[in-house]
Amino acid sequence: MMVLSLLLVAHGLSWGGFYEGLTAYERGNYDTALQEWKPLAEYGDYEAQYYIGTMYYNGQGVAQDYEEAVKWFRKSAEQGYSDAQFSLSLGYYNGQGVPQDYKEAAEWYRKAADQGNDSAQLNLGILYNVGQGVPQDHKEAVNWYSRAAEQGYASAQNNLGVMYATGLGVPQDFVQAYMWFNILIANGDGEAIKSRDALAIQMNPAQIAEAKKLAREWMEKHQ
Repeated sequence: MMVLSLLLVAHGLSWGGFYEGLTAYERGNYDTALQEWKPLAEYGDYEAQYYIGTMYYNGQGVAQDYEEAVKWFRKSAEQGYSDAQFSLSLGYYNGQGVPQDYKEAAEWYRKAADQGNDSAQLNLGILYNVGQGVPQDHKEAVNWYSRAAEQGYASAQNNLGVMYATGLGVPQDFVQAYMWFNILIANGDGEAIKSRDALAIQMNPAQIAEAKKLAREWMEKHQ
């Protein structure tokens, strides 16, 4: 019982230090944030490791250092933290802190994407679409765009609309493409108006009505 009590107290102090660091970070008090997070990160706290990596990546309270950022992202990512996995992917994709390696980027994007990280799902879809680090596979690109789009990620919704409009990775389907563009427009994306209107001139009134209906149903379901 004594050991359990000590563990519980230590856990409480750990969480307290993390949130004190987070409050300081959000206020721009980076020195305090680093002071709170460093012991936790060294002890193995994956969130503290991720945030310290972010501070080094952005040069917040420390000199910008991509190699140091990658070191902390990797410690967190290897514990399964999807945000760190995504950030590590960016390091490999952009060649920041590590040699540029699209294959390695794709592997870490996949780890994060499998956990539902919508940014990783989008970027993995892009890699499949263009064939960077993975064999070019438009169907797989559609798969990952769809997962991110269903979470409401606007860029993925646009890309998915383009795939349906052009018939890449899926049978060409103007109704589905119009639906995704209409969802974007409803959420304030004025750029999608041109894409939607370009489709509309190739559709009959019944198809347009169906696309609008599907868009309304999707938005009601995802409110």
